[in-house]
Amino acid sequence: MEAYEFYATPENGTILIPKRFRRKVTSNVKVILLEQNTRKASSRKATSSRRSDLLLAPTIKTNGWKFNREEANAR
Repeated sequence: MEAYEFYATPENGTILIPKRFRRKVTSNVKVILLEQNTRKASSRKATSSRRSDLLLAPTIKTNGWKFNREEANAR
């Protein structure tokens, strides 16, 4: 599956494939629409940064902790 990215303005619900891609696209396609809107983009960016905070690796204090290999392998 190949992916081609371009910007287009729909006209009466129709999006034209740019000429540079028309020869490459010869079979059925899967279309995903992402609306480009500056007002929504700023709120999405804030939400995205909150989500990325959730994906940070947790930190665990290990001062004074001794690893016991036999105990770990027994689990």
